[in-house]
Amino acid sequence: MGSGTDINKTIEHLFRHESGKLIASLTKVFGTHNLELAEDVVQDTLLQAMHSWKMKTIPDNPTAWLFTVAKNKAIDIIRKGKRYKELATDISYLLKSEYTLSSTINELVSSNDITDDQLRMMFTCCHPTLTPESQVALILKTLCGFNVAEIAKTFICSDDTIEKRLYRAKQQFRERRIEYEIPSGTELEKRLDNVLTAVYLLFNEGYNSANHASVIRTDVQEEAMRLCELLIQNPHTKKPAVFALLALMYVTSARNDARIDHAGNILLLKQQNRNLWNAEKIQKGLRYMELSAEGDVLTTYHLEALIACEYVLTNQYSTINWQAILGYYNLLYQQKPSAVVALNRAVVVAEIYGAKAGIKAIMEIGSITSLQNYYLLPAILGDLYLKAGNRILANEYFSKAIELTLNEAEKKFLKEKIK
Repeated sequence: MGSGTDINKTIEHLFRHESGKLIASLTKVFGTHNLELAEDVVQDTLLQAMHSWKMKTIPDNPTAWLFTVAKNKAIDIIRKGKRYKELATDISYLLKSEYTLSSTINELVSSNDITDDQLRMMFTCCHPTLTPESQVALILKTLCGFNVAEIAKTFICSDDTIEKRLYRAKQQFRERRIEYEIPSGTELEKRLDNVLTAVYLLFNEGYNSANHASVIRTDVQEEAMRLCELLIQNPHTKKPAVFALLALMYVTSARNDARIDHAGNILLLKQQNRNLWNAEKIQKGLRYMELSAEGDVLTTYHLEALIACEYVLTNQYSTINWQAILGYYNLLYQQKPSAVVALNRAVVVAEIYGAKAGIKAIMEIGSITSLQNYYLLPAILGDLYLKAGNRILANEYFSKAIELTLNEAEKKFLKEKIK
């Protein structure tokens, strides 16, 4: 029998990796207007797994176990509820008879078509009747296994705001009976942008988690890359922007092992041992970068990937081409004039022209008030003021950053700065 800790970790891992697959399959049965019902079945399945596995043992194939239990629960709900008209309309006639009910559920809730199901789910969540913010929140919640607190952190807003977005999105599903499909033509292009945004935000949570014991969550990063790779397996979604995002994620995640030392301390780029970087991931990322250049578009993912590539194309921190990176940030800001991009650009300005120039660049950010709850703003200002010789202001900003972050490793890192 596995320990309670082991079982909890397995459940958490499976929830992140399998819940989206289960919800995508169950949505074919219940219809998008019953998305909450699909989520409830998955939640009940995971709770049953927690109880059963603690009492007995973790099965050899836990994924198959979850799918079997979820299918049985779906069949029970349909038998007891007799709500055939409220289910997916295209298969409701198959669910009316005991002769076809079980076989239909077994066929639909299967891992055989899971890639197609997840793609359908991604694009369904990005229906144009939903706001962009709701689309991304819905993907993170239903397909990626994020909880409300994690989504709120990603959007830098309150839990209540995310709850309202999710409620409104599901209400649209109920009222409009939105089709469970992968669109075509120009509609596909529009929705793909939001799908990529959701995948990108998922990766960022894995790269720098503010609500988890560890700063780096490799399981979340891998989930983001897995979803993105689903897109390049489909000829209709195999686009340059997708390859660019994959390049960004692979090159960035290649530095994971060098970002934290054995004592759990955060190591900045300048302090990292480059021998610990994953050469295989870097090469794969560079290959995806080449594939992203086959089109005639230059997206924000291309520019961010180019910045990430500059960090790994040299063997020493001192030989990083900061001028090239600044040029990429200038182009990136033209396409995406956000306060976060401007803040990151200011860090590069400081590398080239000094700490005071970096501080000046931050103070000139027009929308800087939007970052008032973003811990990296005071953390960066604290670092720049420290380099500029103003320890009093530096400590004030470091203290503010400690208040804003929930991650213990980041708190420890900032407290060391104060010391």
